[in-house]
Amino acid sequence: MASVAEINGTVRADGAARVRALRTWLFSVAGLVFVMILVGGATRLTDSGLSITEWKPVTGALLPFSEAAWLAEFEKYKQIPQYHLLNQGMSLAEFKQIYLWEWGHRFLGRLIGAAYLLPLIVFAAKGWVRGRFLIVLLGIGMLGGLQGAIGWIMVTSGLKPGMTAVAPVKLMAHLMAASAIFVALLWVAVGLRPRPVRESERGLAFGASLVLVLILVQIALGALVAGLDAGLAFNTWPLMDGGLTPQLDTLLPIKPLWLNFIESIAAVQFNHRLGAYILLAVVLWHACQARRVAAGTPAARRAGILAALVVIQAAIGIVTLLLVVPVWAGLLHQGFAMLLLGHATAHRRLLVRPA
Repeated sequence: MASVAEINGTVRADGAARVRALRTWLFSVAGLVFVMILVGGATRLTDSGLSITEWKPVTGALLPFSEAAWLAEFEKYKQIPQYHLLNQGMSLAEFKQIYLWEWGHRFLGRLIGAAYLLPLIVFAAKGWVRGRFLIVLLGIGMLGGLQGAIGWIMVTSGLKPGMTAVAPVKLMAHLMAASAIFVALLWVAVGLRPRPVRESERGLAFGASLVLVLILVQIALGALVAGLDAGLAFNTWPLMDGGLTPQLDTLLPIKPLWLNFIESIAAVQFNHRLGAYILLAVVLWHACQARRVAAGTPAARRAGILAALVVIQAAIGIVTLLLVVPVWAGLLHQGFAMLLLGHATAHRRLLVRPA
């Protein structure tokens, strides 16, 4: 990632207004990515992701414009296993409900692409961004394009014989790509307005980095839970299957052993629980460290907020599990995870010493 000096060096003497415009642009796109992740979560929770069986980059931006067009889309859906195994006999009105979730998700993808690419072209043409900073921004754009391809690969995995949902690992890849884009946008946007890093704050960078990595790992584990519908089982806490850990034959029933980490409902949910405990311990340690070595500094306050957010997110996760994952709770859990990720990203970025 480009340094603060390299980024700010791309802006001319009247750069304050330009930096403000660039930050507004990047934060706005990050906000759209946040919304898209929520819509993607709703699409998954409502089993809507396979309702559109084709990828049409241009004409697919339009909703079916007539009853005949709706019936044609419905007929395509009737050809896939999900319809025959789960939704056989559903009405056209019910199909429209799941179709609109998936269409909205794809429409947001197109909107984000336009909202990112068109201003970038303008900024580059005006000379507001150039050099290494431009390369960084182009890299984020390429990641966005790759995300579209990952999304379609994910959807096709659910169209195969015997499948009623997308492959959990591909769902995880799709969510992690979205998370990476979200982090990159915030990292650059926050870095455009550097602030001095106090000497006492410098030692907090490792802890902040560790927390950020653990949050990303926890989001990946959560994606596997969602992909396997693992939140619909073992709906007790703090015990799981009657104990602190499930029985070994429940936890690891699949051979070879490594497959359990992505295909065993018990193992996937247990790993997500364990990841939450580890994250909570590390973020509390980081907050205590910040209070001890950098009391009264902005970094210490951010670390305290970060710890509080993790505690709240853990509580939301427990409630979601106990309620057997109603849509509203699942979306709250996913949305709050992104807010937590955003705060952790900003916290770590502000610990980078301006060059």
